[in-house]
Amino acid sequence: MIVCTTARDLARVLAPRGRACSFVPTMGALHEGHAALVRQGAALAKSRDLHDGCVVSIFVNPTQFTDASDLAKYPRTLEADLALCLAAGASIVYAPPASDVYPPEAPPAVPSLPAVATQPGLEDAFRPGHFAGVCQVVKRLFELVNPHVAVFGEKDWQQLAVIRAMTKELRLPVEVLSAPTVREPSGLAMSSRNRRLQPKDLPAALSLSQALCDAWAERTPADAERRMHHVLREAGAIVEYAVVRDAATLLPLPAQPANMSGSTSGTPPARSLIAATVGGVRLIDNESWRPAQ
Repeated sequence: MIVCTTARDLARVLAPRGRACSFVPTMGALHEGHAALVRQGAALAKSRDLHDGCVVSIFVNPTQFTDASDLAKYPRTLEADLALCLAAGASIVYAPPASDVYPPEAPPAVPSLPAVATQPGLEDAFRPGHFAGVCQVVKRLFELVNPHVAVFGEKDWQQLAVIRAMTKELRLPVEVLSAPTVREPSGLAMSSRNRRLQPKDLPAALSLSQALCDAWAERTPADAERRMHHVLREAGAIVEYAVVRDAATLLPLPAQPANMSGSTSGTPPARSLIAATVGGVRLIDNESWRPAQ
């Protein structure tokens, strides 16, 4: 596995073949959920004969943090991250400083944001400016790595939708694929933020996955939302949102959706999404949703 710390080194490694890799962008503090992404990226590279294999970036992007203290608290575990990448099958790791991704002499522009980054009133409302930073860094990394295909996790569903939309609207030559959320045996969605939870906070943290599960017992989006809010508040979580939305646009569903059982594209037509704070740690989770029969 080759480790590059500058864009120049990365270009030197990738230049001979170009667009011959898969790509998994991360912010480090890696866990088994990230390992699953890297394994999928490595498998894609092998099946598609992408000779440079799977490239993983490890970069804590400052432009997507709306809270300076949140950025300061974000764990940095590079040595352990590199070991995980090697074990999961990464071929190249790009772990640059911010000055390499955002050179002062030529800072990359923030691309125009797709509607799913500004209209749903979810992460866009609670973290203003967040998706501007996400789009800025992902576009920049796509330009530096120039991958054939990129893999993102479904745990941050709105981010996945934003990246898909941006890639399509800007006609970037990258296929964006997703991987299912990886969970602890308890049902808790794996997250780098979980390491900040105290043992006493775990019951409330588990209420997110429990609320998503309980939402399946309801026949309407409104009833599902009420059920999720109840479960979360009973557990002591501080709720930012707990909603059921159109899976693609993340806008509210019509009162009586025409088709809640599936879609020709294979993408679930509806998604339940939660953001809540537990023990001072902000957690997000989501699942597909359809009304109980």
